[in-house]
Amino acid sequence: MNSIMKVFSLSVISTVLLFAACSKKPKTLVATMVTNHGTVVMELFEETTPITVENFTGLATGTKAWTAMDGSIMNTPFYDGLTFHRVIKDFMIQGGCPQGTGTGGPGYQFQDETYAGKLVPVSGEIQDEEAAADVFNSLILPHIQEYRGNSPIPGIAELFGTMNAQRSFRPMVGMTVEQLQELMGTTDPITRFEKELDPITGEPALIGEVAYGTLCMANSGPNTNGSQFFIVTKEGGAEWLNGKHTVFGKVVEGMDVVLAIQDVEKGASDKPVENVTIISMTIDRI
Repeated sequence: MNSIMKVFSLSVISTVLLFAACSKKPKTLVATMVTNHGTVVMELFEETTPITVENFTGLATGTKAWTAMDGSIMNTPFYDGLTFHRVIKDFMIQGGCPQGTGTGGPGYQFQDETYAGKLVPVSGEIQDEEAAADVFNSLILPHIQEYRGNSPIPGIAELFGTMNAQRSFRPMVGMTVEQLQELMGTTDPITRFEKELDPITGEPALIGEVAYGTLCMANSGPNTNGSQFFIVTKEGGAEWLNGKHTVFGKVVEGMDVVLAIQDVEKGASDKPVENVTIISMTIDRI
C-alpha cells in the first residue's frame, strides 16, 4: 500500500471511530434537584433498580400518571414544589410526600428492588404466611387499593376483613391460588419474587447497601414504595435498613447542600420549621 493510500485509510478509520463515539448513548442517568438551599445531583442506578428508577424519573418529568388528593389523574412533574418533611441529623433527609406529612404518595404502590432474584410462578395451596403475603401483594392488594380499602366482591371483602381483624396473612394459609383467582374472577398468572443467594455467604444477595449519600425509597413495609425517598447523611451508612429500602441512586454533587438541610431547625415529628422546598427535579443523561 503506497503512502497516499495509507493516509486515506487512516483518515477513513478516524472518521468512523469519531462518528461511532458520537453516536454512543450517554450511560449515566442523573437527577438534578434544585432546592431553596441549593442544588443536589444524583446518579440513578437504572441497571440494578429499573422499576424504581422508571417510577422516579416518570414522576419527576410528569410522564407517569399519578393521583392527586382530590382523585384527579395528573401528568405533571410530581416533585416540583414538594418539601422535605422529615429531617434527622446524622441519619437522613426525607421528601416526596404531596401532603408534606409523610402519609401521602402518588396513589399507587410498587415492589421493592432490594435483593437480586427473579419472579417465579405460584400455584396450588398457600403453605405459610410468607407465601400468603406474596399472593396477597400480587393478586389482592391492587384490587383493595383500587376500591380504597374495600372490595365489592363478598368473598374478598370477608377475607380482607378477617385479615385486618387478626392483623395477619394467616387466614389465607391453606387456601389455594386457584380459589382466590376464582373469587377475583381472573386467570392472570400469580408470581412471587425468589431471592438469589450469595454463593459465598449463602445469604440473600443485596442489590445495594444503605450507605452515606445514597438515595433510597421510603416505605411503610415491604413492597409499599410510592414517591417518598430519603438521602442518607449518616457516615458509615444505616446498615440496619439494608434489604428494607431500595437503594436506587447516590449523590454525586451537592452533598454539602444535603448536610445543610439536615441542620435546619426542626419542630414536631422532625419537620423543618421553615419549609425546605424542592423547586425542580430534572432528569438527564450525561
